[in-house]
Amino acid sequence: MSRTQPSLLAGKTLLVTGAGSGIGRASARRFHDLGATVLLAGRRLDALRETLPAALAVSLDHGDDAAVAAFARDCPVLDGMFLCAGELLTGSVEGSPAATFDRMIAANLRGPWLMCHHLGPRLRDGASVVLAGSNIGIRAIPDSAAYAVAKAGVHMLARVLALEWASRGIRCNAIAPGPVRTAMVDQRLAQTPDPDTALAALARVNPLGRLGREEEIAALAAHLLGDDSRWTTGGVIPIDGGACATM
Repeated sequence: MSRTQPSLLAGKTLLVTGAGSGIGRASARRFHDLGATVLLAGRRLDALRETLPAALAVSLDHGDDAAVAAFARDCPVLDGMFLCAGELLTGSVEGSPAATFDRMIAANLRGPWLMCHHLGPRLRDGASVVLAGSNIGIRAIPDSAAYAVAKAGVHMLARVLALEWASRGIRCNAIAPGPVRTAMVDQRLAQTPDPDTALAALARVNPLGRLGREEEIAALAAHLLGDDSRWTTGGVIPIDGGACATM
C-alpha cells in the first residue's frame, strides 16, 4: 500500500487500542499510511496481526490494572494514543442488570482511565491523545443507558486530562461518532427481522441520512494526533452526520 501525505504523522510513534477490528483497525492502518510507527493493542493477537502484520502488537485487556501497568513499563515513549477499545450493550436503566452497567463502565471508561493513568508518563511532551467517545454520550437515546453514561464519562475524562497535561504541552480530545458501518453494526442489523429497514431507520437519525464510514473516523483521529491541530485540546468533537445539531 502506498503511503499518502507522509508528512502528517511522519516520525511519530502512536498507540492504538482496539486495533483488531472496526474503527481501531481502520485508524491504525491510516496512521501507518501517514508515516507513523504504530503500536497495536487489543484482546486478540491474531486480529492485531491482520491489521498490520509488521507492527508491534500486544495482547492487552485495557480494563486490567495490573496488565496495563506491566504494559506501560515496557512501552516505548509515545507521541500519541488513540484509545479506541470499547464495547456496546443495550438496555434501559430499569431493564438492565447491574452487571451490564459494570461491564460498560469497565470496557468504555475504566479502560481509557487506566491507559492514561499508567501511560501518561510514557507520553512525550507535546504529545496528543484521542479518546473514542460517542454521540450517545451527548444526545440521550433510549435503551443504551449504561453505554451512554460510560461514554459521557470518557468525554469528561478528555477535558480533565487536557487541563492536567497542559503544562507538558500534551493535548487530549474526545471524538463522538454516531453510528458507523462496522462489522459489529452489520451483525446487529442481521439479528433484526428486517435488516434493510433497520439500516434505513438508523441512517435517518442524522441530517446527512447515512451511516459513517470507518475511514472517516480514522481521518479525524489522524488530524487530532497530528501537528496541524496543536491548538485543539479539551474538545468533544461530534462526527455523526449532524445528529447532535438536531438536539
